[in-house]
Amino acid sequence: MGKYKHVFFDLDHTLWDYDTNAAEALGELHHKHQIWDKSGFSPEELHRTFLEVNDILWDDYNLAKIGRDDIRRNRFPMIYKKLGVPLDHIPENIEYEYVNLCPTKSAIFPDAFQVLNTLAEDRVLHVITNGFDDIQFTKMESSGLRDYFEVIITSETAGYRKPDPRIFDLALSRAGAQKQESVMIGDNLISDIGGAREFGIDQVFFNPNSKSHNDSVTYEIKRLNELLELL
Repeated sequence: MGKYKHVFFDLDHTLWDYDTNAAEALGELHHKHQIWDKSGFSPEELHRTFLEVNDILWDDYNLAKIGRDDIRRNRFPMIYKKLGVPLDHIPENIEYEYVNLCPTKSAIFPDAFQVLNTLAEDRVLHVITNGFDDIQFTKMESSGLRDYFEVIITSETAGYRKPDPRIFDLALSRAGAQKQESVMIGDNLISDIGGAREFGIDQVFFNPNSKSHNDSVTYEIKRLNELLELL
């Protein structure tokens, strides 16, 4: 076993491939609701704008500026506004359909299973995610990730959101882990990396798109299989 006994993962954009799964779900809804015929934008435009809006809303959620209901109430109206399409063109219940469909998709990042299988041989694996219990557990079950993790902490369960140190404190307490034997792996420099750094545990920044930054990180990787050399 390497330096870290307890390995804490973020879920979305780190193990579960949010962008790919969202594209698949939105493509199905675009076809079902005949959005091209009725509103004149393509599945690719819908996906691109969805990700832009979603990032804005989730940044606000992570900073405790808005709640779960705000994300769901505002997401598609913001998308349609950005695309210059009247809000009365939004298909009824599309938000409800999206949040029920997308978590059932199963795409994960390359090497995820190989890495988890190898690490699980002599480490204890956990998840800390800024998400909602029903959605996040569906994602893990649908993608085959669930059984790898001993402790799974969502922001809904904790009552706190990364980067709040209290969610990390709860996760380590539930895991029976000490700071010096723990590491956090995630894609978000504020919630995952900044939160873990401020709490006092090492971090691995998962940066598959080589995003430029000036943050202080313990480690940085482009592919998950690099973890096998680091940890």
